Amino acid sequence: MKFDFVKNIQFTKLIKVNGQLKEFNFRKANPNSEGIFSVDVSDDRGNRIMLQMQKDDGTWKIITPGIPKWVQEKEIEFNETILGELK
Repeated sequence: MKFDFVKNIQFTKLIKVNGQLKEFNFRKANPNSEGIFSVDVSDDRGNRIMLQMQKDDGTWKIITPGIPKWVQEKEIEFNETILGELK
């Protein structure tokens, strides 16, 4: 019997947003380098904001519409975080 193990990538990163540190949780279940990362964070009211990022021309980009601007502004930092974690 042959077993295939799939590596689940999951990590948390503290990122400064508007002078406050926010905890962003990153998760990728598919080991394929072209898969999708799920990212979630709590807003000031404790509501969860969930988004997805997909690799496009070597850069991880947010593909979820309608997320708050303060999250969208961190796309470059998310990309750098993911690339650093995957090395």
